[in-house]
Amino acid sequence: MVRKHFTPLQANKALPLVRRIVEDILERGRELRRLAKAQHAPHDQARIGQLETQLRELMAELERIGCEYKDFSFDQGLVDFPGQIDGREVLLCWRSDEPRVEWFHPYEAGFAGRARIPEHLLSASAP
Repeated sequence: MVRKHFTPLQANKALPLVRRIVEDILERGRELRRLAKAQHAPHDQARIGQLETQLRELMAELERIGCEYKDFSFDQGLVDFPGQIDGREVLLCWRSDEPRVEWFHPYEAGFAGRARIPEHLLSASAP
């Protein structure tokens, strides 16, 4: 499968839809986490199954857009968009409490290696 590469502008253009999907993921993920910690009644098991199915579908929707959900504790809502900065393969990185995609990190560095996307790549005149 060919992987889509996003420019920072393209990632930000996709963000309204991505944000709605991530809000749904966080809502369902937090409910799942709460149910998993509680004593399970039979109806809880059915709800857990529903939530797991919905989460898989929501994450698949992000993958169809071309990005990937990364926060399986359901605390921050992290999403990576494959991209390139200065000719290097990177992941453009967005967290659900951020107003736009402004960060990136090398594939091997993860969230801890985040750096700001150069401002000129975030402006409407970027190539």
